[in-house]
Amino acid sequence: MSHHELKMKKNLKTIDLVLLGLGAVVGTGIFVITGTAANEYAGPGLVFSFMIAGLVIILIGLCYAEFSSRLPVAGGPYAYMLAVSGKRIAWIAGWFTIWEYLLASASVASGWSGYLNGFLTSLGIPLPTIFQASYDPEAGTYIDLIAILMTLIVTWLVAQEAKKALRLNNMLFFLKFILIALFIVVGMFYIEPNNWTPVMPFGFSGVASGATLVFFAFLGFDSISMAAEEVEAPQKSLPRGILLAIGISTLLYILVTVVLTGIVPFTDLGVKDPVAFALRYVDQNIIAAVISVGAILTLLTVLIAMLYGLARLLYAMSKGNLLPRYLNHVDNKTGTPQRATWVAGSIAALFSGIIPLQSLAELTNLVTLVVMMMLAIGIILLRKQQGEPVKGQFRVPWVPFIPIVTVLITGYLILQLGALTWLLFFFCFLAGIIIYFFYARKA
Repeated sequence: MSHHELKMKKNLKTIDLVLLGLGAVVGTGIFVITGTAANEYAGPGLVFSFMIAGLVIILIGLCYAEFSSRLPVAGGPYAYMLAVSGKRIAWIAGWFTIWEYLLASASVASGWSGYLNGFLTSLGIPLPTIFQASYDPEAGTYIDLIAILMTLIVTWLVAQEAKKALRLNNMLFFLKFILIALFIVVGMFYIEPNNWTPVMPFGFSGVASGATLVFFAFLGFDSISMAAEEVEAPQKSLPRGILLAIGISTLLYILVTVVLTGIVPFTDLGVKDPVAFALRYVDQNIIAAVISVGAILTLLTVLIAMLYGLARLLYAMSKGNLLPRYLNHVDNKTGTPQRATWVAGSIAALFSGIIPLQSLAELTNLVTLVVMMMLAIGIILLRKQQGEPVKGQFRVPWVPFIPIVTVLITGYLILQLGALTWLLFFFCFLAGIIIYFFYARKA
């Protein structure tokens, strides 16, 4: 049997998919973004921002659920657009999704490095300055050594049998869940209702801007759709995994926000570690320290999920001859696409180690929103071409109403992004077109 005929192992269940999605989604958002969003955008009204963002993600999740149920193949948006719109549109969807995963992986790795560098410095054993962060000669930094090493270690882990890689993800997620539950239970006793007034200090526009920011706290749930070829019963498990992951993460975000803004006045929340800060604010220093260390450990789940999804995407696009056939290789022993995994991890390591990612963060948001808009339109095309879903397949209700609403809302969120982001997006799009015409078009 040639390696092109080898299949990936089908050994993932619904619970694995739910935890893969939660591992990707419940990370930097809950531990980092909640403070900034409340402080600068929405105040206590941030809870409404999460409700709006959660609603948008659920609408997009419905589209993902029907696609994954009717087309249970690896590749996510690339595979779905290939089925309904052909190779050119599929290439664009795949190209943007590659960027989403690459930038998200790299930013998590560099954020993790920041935490660990701070920890090493506090122990009195800092790394030499040149190895502490990405390229910035003025600050004396040239390469982020910890980010590179961490990404390569996680790449090695993801290259193992999928069940093994996700077992660590599951363990770390349960640790993360315990930390969040601990914060909610302890924090409830320190809530001052006066901190919730005024509810919307920046008006509804602040809540809307907050929704645009926290929308990106939900990124990563789509990594579930990348696992299609490794799931025992994909038509049932994929939609369940997607919708459960979105529902649980939305509930967790809302609960944390209610408690956070109840403990600390929103004007004091402009910090990088709001959850730990809130506990220090009420003199619960030991629990705050436990949550800080736990947050560092559990950020790894985001990196595992993103590299897992990126590797499966490269593998699927290689199978479709849109990327070099070298990536279309399933290891006989592990049943995973090892070459695609190492290429994904190596590029992500390079990004996290050398390129300053602050300027690229909003680009992640823009490419993701464009892909989600494409998928919503894709559902309408799927129904026109292949008819209604049959018994046993997931169905998006009220088509075309829900896909149209999804397109309008994602379009509104896209328009909130700045000119520099659009410029970066244009260059990214141009690079994708050039690669398509010089390589993928001939396939």
